[in-house]
Amino acid sequence: MSIPQGREVLPENVKPLHYDIELEPNFETFKFNGKVAIDLDITKDTKEVSVNSLEIEIKDVKLVIGEKTLTPEKKSYNTDTQTDTFTFGETLEKGTKATLKIDYVGELNDKMAGFYRSSYVDKETGETKWLATTQMEPTDARRAAPCFDQPDLKSTWTVTLIADKDLTCLSNMDVKEEKDLGNGKKSVNFNKTPLMSTYLLAFIVGDLRYKETNDFRLPIRVYATPGNEQYADFSLDIAAKTLKFYEETFDVEYPLPKMDMVAIPDFSAGAMENWGLVTYRVVDLLYDPATASIERKQRIAEVVQHELAHQWFGNLVTMDFWEGLWLNEGFATWMSWYSTNKFYPEWKVWDNYVVDNLARALGLDGLRNSHPIEVPVKKVAEINQIFDSISYSKGSSILRMVSKYLGEDVFMKGVSNYLKKHAYGNTQTTDLWAALSEASGKDVEGAMATWTKKIGYPVVTVTEEGNKLHFKQNRYLKTADVKPEEDETLWPIFVALKTKEGINEDISFNTREYTLEIKDTDFYKINADQSNVYRTNYSPERLKKLGEAAKSGLLSVQDRAGMLGDAGALATSGYQKTSALLDLVAGFKEEDSFTVWSEIASSIGSVRGAWLFADEEDREALKAFNREVFGPLAHKLGWDFKDGEDDIVHQLKALAFSSAGLSGDEKVVAAAKELFKKVEAGDWASVDPNIRGAVYGIALQYGENEGEKEYEHVLNVYRNGRNNDEKNVALRWLGRSKNPANIKKTLELALNGEVKDQDIYQPISGLRSHREGTLELWKWFQANYDTLIKKFPPSLNMLGTIVSMCVSNFTTSEQAAEVRKFFEGKELIGFDRALAQSLDSVQAKTAWIERDSQDVKEWLKKRNAAAKL
Repeated sequence: MSIPQGREVLPENVKPLHYDIELEPNFETFKFNGKVAIDLDITKDTKEVSVNSLEIEIKDVKLVIGEKTLTPEKKSYNTDTQTDTFTFGETLEKGTKATLKIDYVGELNDKMAGFYRSSYVDKETGETKWLATTQMEPTDARRAAPCFDQPDLKSTWTVTLIADKDLTCLSNMDVKEEKDLGNGKKSVNFNKTPLMSTYLLAFIVGDLRYKETNDFRLPIRVYATPGNEQYADFSLDIAAKTLKFYEETFDVEYPLPKMDMVAIPDFSAGAMENWGLVTYRVVDLLYDPATASIERKQRIAEVVQHELAHQWFGNLVTMDFWEGLWLNEGFATWMSWYSTNKFYPEWKVWDNYVVDNLARALGLDGLRNSHPIEVPVKKVAEINQIFDSISYSKGSSILRMVSKYLGEDVFMKGVSNYLKKHAYGNTQTTDLWAALSEASGKDVEGAMATWTKKIGYPVVTVTEEGNKLHFKQNRYLKTADVKPEEDETLWPIFVALKTKEGINEDISFNTREYTLEIKDTDFYKINADQSNVYRTNYSPERLKKLGEAAKSGLLSVQDRAGMLGDAGALATSGYQKTSALLDLVAGFKEEDSFTVWSEIASSIGSVRGAWLFADEEDREALKAFNREVFGPLAHKLGWDFKDGEDDIVHQLKALAFSSAGLSGDEKVVAAAKELFKKVEAGDWASVDPNIRGAVYGIALQYGENEGEKEYEHVLNVYRNGRNNDEKNVALRWLGRSKNPANIKKTLELALNGEVKDQDIYQPISGLRSHREGTLELWKWFQANYDTLIKKFPPSLNMLGTIVSMCVSNFTTSEQAAEVRKFFEGKELIGFDRALAQSLDSVQAKTAWIERDSQDVKEWLKKRNAAAKL
């Protein structure tokens, strides 16, 4: 495969074949001793061997060729490319086999990267304990061992761990041999792995307990710190079903001898798909039905199925470099929804997909500083920034579009062929398109290449002339300021025309404009079931007719939610007036779908978010509108959660309760206060998990002295909760209090060491719900900038998220100017894209308010006047 110019990769003069690695972590010094022997194939005459390493102290280097042992005459390190280069006194000849042996000392760091330490409090003794674990993706295997840290340089591995004999040792493979070393320690040697990329390497040492299931043909275990393994049952069950389902669906056996899944107390991502040893945040693996909401259960199911899909798509077949990340993440995301739908049809996940995954993709990709799905990455610091909604959500949405275009059975046949052909190898996007083309007989690359190689997506404007529909596509930008040079892409548009006769999936065009004649225009909708990646802009008259069609049952849940989502996006960008969006939302009173109500909440929320710094009169009127929409629904459904009710009914009840209560509905606020009294009395279990967070938020918002007393009770739940999930809910809602003293306490929590670094998002997220919190959050960010940069280095993706949370809530050009001034002259490595996207978002809201503030003001006045009649 050709290497794009400028890409920072290792020289091609040697290739790794096999690693033999031995590691011994020390929990007193937080260092580890390492030895690695790398079998090499010399592919060009050379005197140099280069390997990646980071924060590693190399003690000794030898190169063994047959009977001869060479030591390097010169050693050099390149900080930018994170490479050690060893220069030898004689030429290493092409075709020779050699073994590079390195003894070294590494840091068992606290950065949640490479081979790192994680702490937890022993439930019985109260003492802090440690375990050593790994996170190698994308480029941190080099923190654990000098290695060839690129996805295309696959090798086999033999891992040996030395540890105290009472600790558990895990790696990708099963144990080959365990020896007692006679000094209170043991040596655990694991079987050789298949060919795999360095970012999938994993090993763990710690005091862990497990539960096991034999419902799959191979052993599946869930490991956790002592006392937490009791919450493993749900994940074990879903993992066994999923591995069996994937084997049948792909017609390719899972190739490793076991599957271990481990709950790690400190973890920067949600989970990591290490082959045969998947690691997770505790809350994304362990499920306690007594304390967890239905949303938490759904999240665990989705994450487990996502990581297990990677065992094939990513691990068995791997992208050749990081610009193909979407091949891994887009597919694993799509597959997790596909399999969840098979196991839990009652959750109606494809309905929810429209307001969840598709909405995330369209939201980020509507910004000028988005990026193509296949984004060229050349430097290490650029890689982490593409682990975002484009690679995951837009990637999966493109695959959903292809699966609809080809039919799911044909799509899966193509996927199966792709996996079989490229097993243990590396691929590019064109390899997937070729497999799908072969299976379907259609030109998939011709239809899909634009979608993966070009930034953004179109808005399709529909006009009518008699029975003719005229379509025109243009680039969509939230900021409503598309320049001619940004509007040159012509996407292949799958029309997916829905009429009373059904759905026609065969109509497509890839021109700027296209005309289609239909039998009659009494009822039609394009982008049926919202399965394609574009926005549709109808005339106000057609939008009104579609609203009526929704009431008469002609539109699916996906259609109704998608229509609302499109209307919201088009109001944001000036294609439609915001009053038209508010009229549309107001007409959905008889709706019964949780998914559609979720989109209604999002639509109103986006307007209220843009108007966050508008006149108080307008803000209060929008809050009242939210209350008028959700109050009747909450009263009708109630807030008792009965056994035997559908999960989705519980979700709708929770949404109505939260939306009505937080916007001041008197009945719901009174109910929340009564429920909160039970929290004050220490009876936390009496509040249903589905509304526990909302109860906290309402009590903090409407309690005496703006939640002064309530704050201490919610903080107590965080400090003494029964498990991580219960604690996180409390932590996430603390920021809802507008009380200045409470805001200060919340911000102190984020960095005083009481909250784990992985959870810094939780306390600051609630502050974004109000003006006071938003302003104080930005002050806090500026005051603690140096600390944050040190604590969350660019190699972690967390810094970009923190920047976005602290900046993107603003709505005025003055605020944006203040942000730009603060970052002037600062090094933005690792978060420059997140900052640019956040400022795009602020610009979009600024333009929206300037354009439609009078329109909204007049609409609210009319509504208020009508309510008084």
